[in-house]
Amino acid sequence: MMGGSLSLLKKSMAVFAAGALAVLGLAACSDSTAQSTKKASADRPAAQEQTVNVGTLATEDFLPMWKAEKEKLFAKQGVKVKISVFSSAQELSAALAAKAIDGAMTDIPVAASLTKGGTPMTLSWVTLGQTAKEGRFGIMVGPKSKVRDLKDLAGTPIGVGSGTMLEYVMDRLMLNAGVEKSQIMKEELKKLPVRFQLVMQGEAEAGVFPASLLALGELQGAKVIAEDTAGENLSQSVMAFRSDFVKDRAGQKAVKALRAAWDAAVKQINANPEMQRELMVANTKLADPLKATYPVPHYPAAARPQAESVKSVLEWMKEKGYADSLSYDPKSGALKKA
Repeated sequence: MMGGSLSLLKKSMAVFAAGALAVLGLAACSDSTAQSTKKASADRPAAQEQTVNVGTLATEDFLPMWKAEKEKLFAKQGVKVKISVFSSAQELSAALAAKAIDGAMTDIPVAASLTKGGTPMTLSWVTLGQTAKEGRFGIMVGPKSKVRDLKDLAGTPIGVGSGTMLEYVMDRLMLNAGVEKSQIMKEELKKLPVRFQLVMQGEAEAGVFPASLLALGELQGAKVIAEDTAGENLSQSVMAFRSDFVKDRAGQKAVKALRAAWDAAVKQINANPEMQRELMVANTKLADPLKATYPVPHYPAAARPQAESVKSVLEWMKEKGYADSLSYDPKSGALKKA
């Protein structure tokens, strides 16, 4: 009996030892697998942050986005942004319609025309023009012109591009000055450099221009006879995104990140505008005489365009035949066919 018990005890101890070794082996294997998995995970690239493709023209309206790019403010908000600069509004619109870009710095007429054409747009925030003092559009005559006020231009063609924010500003300035609608005439001059030269040479009596060309004209002796920086706030540039891009959570999250980066950049710019001159000059098409003196604008924090401002532009476009009835939801920023 004693011998049998001893034999049984030895067998039990052998089984226990084998089991312990197996457990240790499994643990080692498990640890090795975990180490391999961890290494493989480290070797794999991290999941890509969402990249937002944004378009713009080379104007100062977009300066906070260039500032955000320079200061890596997009990365701080967890979003990647690719900025494409277009030479014309037509090229920018084509890129939006083709879904080559997700959003753009543009204006309300362009966004409305895209919506009419089958690319619904959402107005996310105003880049310049939250108040009348932000941004400057105006009507200018050449150095030798004898025109003194807008009433002198009644019945005289004014150089402008059809269906643009500049044409809208021209019409409103003329009406506000008491000129009859029937006496507001336009000359189709879409290309701004050509329009500028014709006005400066006296071959066009007047033209409508954005701030930088108004400033250049004034340096060369031209006269700005009306502008939109006082009284009624007529013009806004906006960051607008394709509505199909912002309809899902990923797009909404990306736009929210861009808004936060914009606001951070705006605070830096407004705190010391002159420090941003080099960045502004590098990214815009300012003429050489303006590079040292052209004022760096004051920028607004991100906020949607006011309903009244958008409604006025949409009604004007309908009256002119540029777009059918469109509606604007100030809560979402969406433009839709009515």
